[in-house]
Amino acid sequence: MRFAIALLTLICIASVIGTVLKQREPLNNYINEFGPFWAELFGRLDLFTVYSAPWFLVILAFLVISTSLCIARQTPKILHDWKDAKLRVREQSLSAYHHHAVAEWPQDALAARQTLAERLAAQGWQLKEQERESGRLLASRKGKVHKLGYLAAHGAIVLVCLGGLLDGDLIVRLALKLQGKQLFTGSGNVTNPEPYRLDTRNPSFRANLFVPEGQRSNTAVLSLPGGIALQELPFELELKKFIVEYYDTGMPKLFASEVLLRDADGERTARVEVNKPLIHKGMAIYQSSFEDGGSKVTLRAEPLAGGRALEIDGQVGGKLPLPSFQTTLEVAELRVINVEDFGQVRGAAEAASAPTKHAFGGGSAAKDPSKKTLRNIGPAITYRLRDAAGQAREFHNYMQPVELDGQRVYLMGMRESSNAEFRYLRIPADENDSLEGWLRLRRALHDPVLRSMAAQAYAQAATDKPELRGQLSASADKALALLAGAEKMDDGPPGGLPALSHYIEKTVPAPERERVSAVLLRVLSGALSQLDETVRQAVQVSVPPTSEPRQAFLTQALLSLSDSVFYPAQHLFTLQGFEQRQASVFQVTRAPGQKLVYLGAVLLMLGVFAMLYIRERRLWLWLAPGAAGSGTQVLMAYSSQRQGSDTEREFEQLKTLIQP
Repeated sequence: MRFAIALLTLICIASVIGTVLKQREPLNNYINEFGPFWAELFGRLDLFTVYSAPWFLVILAFLVISTSLCIARQTPKILHDWKDAKLRVREQSLSAYHHHAVAEWPQDALAARQTLAERLAAQGWQLKEQERESGRLLASRKGKVHKLGYLAAHGAIVLVCLGGLLDGDLIVRLALKLQGKQLFTGSGNVTNPEPYRLDTRNPSFRANLFVPEGQRSNTAVLSLPGGIALQELPFELELKKFIVEYYDTGMPKLFASEVLLRDADGERTARVEVNKPLIHKGMAIYQSSFEDGGSKVTLRAEPLAGGRALEIDGQVGGKLPLPSFQTTLEVAELRVINVEDFGQVRGAAEAASAPTKHAFGGGSAAKDPSKKTLRNIGPAITYRLRDAAGQAREFHNYMQPVELDGQRVYLMGMRESSNAEFRYLRIPADENDSLEGWLRLRRALHDPVLRSMAAQAYAQAATDKPELRGQLSASADKALALLAGAEKMDDGPPGGLPALSHYIEKTVPAPERERVSAVLLRVLSGALSQLDETVRQAVQVSVPPTSEPRQAFLTQALLSLSDSVFYPAQHLFTLQGFEQRQASVFQVTRAPGQKLVYLGAVLLMLGVFAMLYIRERRLWLWLAPGAAGSGTQVLMAYSSQRQGSDTEREFEQLKTLIQP
């Protein structure tokens, strides 16, 4: 018993871990959450796949064997005790019971027995009797179901454990061996599925079925520790329509699938929702989640330094070689709805004003849980640019501008790996709410001729003294070149405001740096304004009048131009349009152990109730001739499995029943 309880305790602890800790997530998710050390330790302990871990299955098997042996040993005794009325007890032993009482009846034994039997029968006591030479023994019992509670509770444990073994990975792995199949351990799509495909005879499985809108599938994926296997289904499922509704927070409120199921017996239509599965011939089809089903997208490749923009048609999940860019474009994800918490985002200027030597600025969020401003900022595209060496960077760009601190900006995110967080380049929208104004300015900044023209125009407008114009023009041209990264110092940043700061530190004495920095920053701002006017005139675009929005655009443009020097790509891929196509992820289960678990749960409740709330009580009456030679002496003995107030109350009631 102690051993079984110890095993049951371990299973309970493991089940709690398996419930709290998400199972079978990608390893990177666990590394992000727990860190490399704990993720590796938990992985070695199989805590990410608790229910299929060898140690968990061994404990289940031992618990089944141990509990089964207990049942086998105790069942004969319980059944024997179930039938035994305890009529072999000696009359001398009855007086030794703690609860016993004596009464004298004037009637003879037969009359007394008849009266006592009627009284006790009214209270639910059914008497059995045994005639002896010295008297008559009557025996009865209540609550004998208590004994069956032991068998029900222990049998329930066996059933639940067997159900867990039947519905676990043990059956799937056995099927793999019997059918001569193996796990697929590679990456990407399975080109030759036959070595990894289980046929429809597999008696137990829990697999995921991915079906895009308008398509059909009859092969599900079994995720196992170490790889995947393919499960052939005895039917074909077609997704006719996917339906999704959202809360204001952006979380899905409802997602459902209208499906058409085909098998050898014909077709049937159904609607599958969360917690409303489709049951078909012993298999359950659950709505698990939804993903992109290969949406078509139109991207525009905007060069940052100059050249023509290109429009590219792609598909989510697809790869497009771009020989002219010496890279491969991988469209990873399209999100049509993006609800963000703007109560936790710092000001754009503050976050974008601190670029580093190794990555563009754009900052993260300063989180304050007490401030939440949820807003849907529209569609976004996630893509990867992979070079010839196989190295990839991931980008996340929003289709529409977002209003931050009263200014509309485009957010262009980037991260070096999937483990890192996105950092965003914040590009101001122009007067037409587009990227064109900033892109023209960015390209003009890398044109030395336009920089020189803007520097001269600034000097001409800034002073009417000819002797100062040359020096002011040279300073403006120098500042623009440093911002663009056209002039680099050996040990300095590649460009942007950090390059300007580094130049001042190297060339200006410490006491003069603050003053020179302020002057040079004013020169840079003025020259940048002239550069914008120059390039607008060149392409015949009107110059907005001087105003607060105009100044805000130029200020944010300066910050984003500085950050763009560190942007690790020569093109921005902006989302121009899309044709969304959803896909449903169904969980298809064949669970023969499910009925055993349900039956075990019912038996466990009944067994625990019987053992805790039903008391087994026994009652004996010994009828012998009275001491005076006439009448009948009644000796009552009462026994209860548990002592308490109920026992005392019932005994006092029985004492009144045996009185003549």
